[in-house]
Amino acid sequence: MTRPAAFSALAAAAFLAACGPENEMPTASDGAAIFAENCAACHGSDAKGRVLPAGGRAPDLTTIAARNGGTLPRADTLSRIDGYGRGRVPSDVMPEFGALLEGPTVPVEVDGTMTPTPRPLAALLFYLESIQPAAL
Repeated sequence: MTRPAAFSALAAAAFLAACGPENEMPTASDGAAIFAENCAACHGSDAKGRVLPAGGRAPDLTTIAARNGGTLPRADTLSRIDGYGRGRVPSDVMPEFGALLEGPTVPVEVDGTMTPTPRPLAALLFYLESIQPAAL
């Protein structure tokens, strides 16, 4: 194979790899699956929260936007999920989800800035946005 042909073949392979599912923007449906696997045990399959075995109640995640002026606060939501938002929510109540931080990133608009965000974490954010009631 000539050098230009080999380069073209490599470029085509790289392009096709970049078009794989892990590099596509995630959807709310992708996030729903992640939620079911990681969050529903405490927040309920409907995300409305439930009583925890250790006491207390997991918050209703369908009212995040309503509690924040009608908009889901992306930076705060991402921080709480990944563990950077510790302080108000102790780690023995809300675990860190380090596995969500692994893998390829996708660009997500956070506070007016496109931010590289791990794909599974972005999917969960999009799901949480999708379950917020529409503003009246």
